[in-house]
Amino acid sequence: MFDVIVIGGGVIGGAVLRELTKYKISVCMLEKENDVCMGQSKANSGIVHAGFDAAEGSLKAKFNVAGNKMMPAYAEELGVKYVNNGSLVVAFSQEDLKTLQVLKARGETNGVTDMEIISKEELRALEPHISENALGALHAKTGGIVCPYGLTIAAIGNAMDNGAKLYTDFEVVDMQKQDGVFTLTAKDGRTEQAKLVINCAGLGSGKIAALAGDSDIVVKGRRGEYILLDRESGDFVSHTLFFTPTQKGKGILVTQTADNNILLGPTSEEVETGNTDTTADGLAFVIQKVNAMVNNPPLYNTITSFTGVRAYSTRHDFILEESKHVAGLLHCAGIESPGLTSAPAIAKYVVEELVSKHIDLQKNENFQGKRKAEYFFKQLSVEEQNALIRKDPSYGRIVCRCEQITEGEIVRAIRENPPAKNIDAVKRRTRAGMGRCQGGFCQPFVAELIAKQQGIPFEQVTKNGKGSEIVVGVSK
Repeated sequence: MFDVIVIGGGVIGGAVLRELTKYKISVCMLEKENDVCMGQSKANSGIVHAGFDAAEGSLKAKFNVAGNKMMPAYAEELGVKYVNNGSLVVAFSQEDLKTLQVLKARGETNGVTDMEIISKEELRALEPHISENALGALHAKTGGIVCPYGLTIAAIGNAMDNGAKLYTDFEVVDMQKQDGVFTLTAKDGRTEQAKLVINCAGLGSGKIAALAGDSDIVVKGRRGEYILLDRESGDFVSHTLFFTPTQKGKGILVTQTADNNILLGPTSEEVETGNTDTTADGLAFVIQKVNAMVNNPPLYNTITSFTGVRAYSTRHDFILEESKHVAGLLHCAGIESPGLTSAPAIAKYVVEELVSKHIDLQKNENFQGKRKAEYFFKQLSVEEQNALIRKDPSYGRIVCRCEQITEGEIVRAIRENPPAKNIDAVKRRTRAGMGRCQGGFCQPFVAELIAKQQGIPFEQVTKNGKGSEIVVGVSK
C-alpha cells in the first residue's frame, strides 16, 4: 500500500509526484494511457505566462506568478529547455489599447514585474514581421517558453529516480474507501491502495471525483487546433505574440517553441469528448488570424497540424482542495491555462498545505532533484561529439536525419525513466520524427531499436499503444 497515489500523468501530476518524493513517503502514479503526457500536456503551447491575464485574487493569478518565478530553476533542475523570450499582447484598435492598460494594471496587482506598453514603432523594432495594422503592445518581459512534454516527462522521470512508481494503462474505473484506505481498480482488474489520492486527471478529473462519490467537480473541454512550422522558419518571430484577449481566452498566438519551431494557434471550441481530429475550418481560422497578426507568415514550411483538448472547470478557476465529501481525496482539477506555468507552484502548495494535513512529512535527505539534461548530440561541439562517440559508438549513428538524432539518444530514451515504449514516446523524448518528414525516414529504424531494447518481435512495436502496430507481419 502507498501513502499517496497520484492519478494522471500530465504536467500537474508530474510536478506533484516529484514534489512528494522530497519526503519520506511511498508514492505512485496511475496513468490510463500507455505513456505519460498523453493528454492536454502533450498538445500544449508551451508558454510560460507572465501573469497579467488572470483575474486579481484568483488561484490562477496566484499560482501563475509564483510558477513563472519558479520555472527557470525548475526547468534547469530537470534538464529541460526554457527560454525567457518575453510576451507581446498586440493591440489592433483603440479599444485594444485601453485593454492593454487594464492588463498592465491587473498584472501589477498580481505581482508581475517588467511590463511596459510600447508604441507601434517599438513593436516593429522588436518584431519586424508584425502587421502594419498593429498599434502597440503590452511587453511582458518575464514571459517565456518551455517544452511541455519535456517538462512533464522529466518531472515524472525524476520522481521515479527518487523512488516513485508508475503504472501505465491503468484506467481507474472504481474507487472505494474503507477503514481509511482507498482501493483503486483499473479497467483490467489491477488494484492499488493508498491513504491519500490526488486527482490530477485533467479532462477526466470530474469522472474520477464522481467514482468516489464527489459530484462537485464539473470539468468540460475546449478543442484547440494548431499548425507547426519547420525549424527553418524558427526566427520568423522571437517573442510570443498574442491578440488582445477576449472572454474566450487568449486567442490565436504566434510563437517560437523551445526547440525553435514556430507554433500557430490554438482555436477554441467547446466539446463534450476528447476528440483530437483537426478540421479544415479550424486550420483555416488559424491561418486567417495569423495573417492578421503578421505579414507573410511562412506557411509553406508547415510540417504538421494537431489538436489538443484543454480541460476547464465550471468555476473558471483552478480547483485545489480536499473533497468536501471524501476525506483524503485531493483535487487538482480545472487546470487550464496558465496551468503549465503554475505547475511547480501548484505542486508545492498541494504537498505542503493539503497532503501535510494527513501525513507527517519528513524530508527525504536522499532526494536528488537534478536530472541529466536532455542534451542533443547536434548541439555539442565537435570535440564533445567525438568524446561521446569514443565512449559510446551508438552516438555516431544518425537515425533521424531531419532532427539529427542519434541511436544513442534513442536508446537512452528507451532505457531511462519513464521508459519510452513506442515510437511516439521516443518522439516526445528525443524529437526523432518531429522534423520535416515527420518520421517518414526514421520510423522503421526507431521501431527496430525499440524491438531490440525491449526484447520483443518487430511486429509488436506500436506507434502509440495497442492497436497501432507498425506492421501486421514479417515475411519469411
